[in-house]
Amino acid sequence: MNQNKQTIRVSGQVIEALPDANFKVRLDDGREILAHLAGRLRMHRIRILGGDKVTVEMTPYDEKRGRIVYRGK
Repeated sequence: MNQNKQTIRVSGQVIEALPDANFKVRLDDGREILAHLAGRLRMHRIRILGGDKVTVEMTPYDEKRGRIVYRGK
């Protein structure tokens, strides 16, 4: 599996759960982005609710969208 080295990992908190496994996330620096669940979280049926701490992976091309790769405690 070829892993892209140009991703940015930031942490944030889920503000709102939207339809189709999309979430509105407020990052630690104050920005709000739209994020979707990564495939591994879907596969293992990890539930994410409002208020959860998450780690989001973003590309430098689009700073408004990302994908949730880890759910914190």
